[in-house]
Amino acid sequence: MGCQRIPVIHLLGLVLSIVPTSTGGSGIPSFAREVPTIRSGLPIFSFNGKDLSGFYTYTRQNHYEDPRHVFSVHDGMVHVSGEETGGFATRESYSDYHLIVEWKWGSRTWYPRRFAARNSGIMVHGVGADGSALASWMPSFECQLIEGGCGDLIVVPGPGEPLSLSSEVRLGLDGQPYYERGGTLKTLQRYRFNWWGRDPAWRDVLWSRDSHGVEKPPGEWNRMEVVCDDDSILCILNGIMVNQGIRSSLKSGKILLQSEGAEIYFRKIEVRPLRK
Repeated sequence: MGCQRIPVIHLLGLVLSIVPTSTGGSGIPSFAREVPTIRSGLPIFSFNGKDLSGFYTYTRQNHYEDPRHVFSVHDGMVHVSGEETGGFATRESYSDYHLIVEWKWGSRTWYPRRFAARNSGIMVHGVGADGSALASWMPSFECQLIEGGCGDLIVVPGPGEPLSLSSEVRLGLDGQPYYERGGTLKTLQRYRFNWWGRDPAWRDVLWSRDSHGVEKPPGEWNRMEVVCDDDSILCILNGIMVNQGIRSSLKSGKILLQSEGAEIYFRKIEVRPLRK
């Protein structure tokens, strides 16, 4: 056989090779399978597998204290119990990076989300005071981790200057915006851009699943990659492109991984600089 030509596109301000992937189930659109090969360097920050060096914790209930041990490190993983609402954040701010996070759901959930979908998230470009957004986080943009909705992009505003993020979308029958490359450009200052495969009939209950099989079930490891390049935020879940925001009003800030009512484990957290 002859050599296959790999198409190249300009995305996120970079020239990236597009590599088709076989990950996931049926009904995945071509633009989601044509995942860009991200050009990034060696990690400039990473979880060391031993402790939370380079991070700090904050929760709505106990602020910078952690008497219930919501956050712990063992067996090379960060264990987040989910019992309190908040997260662990980088002490430093970052811009123009390729973030790699490997995570899996645990079994425990807590009231008031005891029977709701397992929920967490990866917040990027966090700015301002801890707890100034919804009493738990910083103003930021969230790549959602929730059963059936992993990859939603959420604008999390706080006091002061409003945030904004745009995306190419289609409007579903429910009136909500779903990411679709080549769709209508829409801008939000709060709320979310659904990932392209979110079920319009999704219910906030335990064991919610996406019908495309992109997210792996509880107990299995997932890999979320978030590429922040200038004013673009790209989310890739298990090798499938699930969402992209552009024209972000923030281009740098802290990175925070949430505790939000469900047990979750993280084994890899890497921040890699983009090569341009």
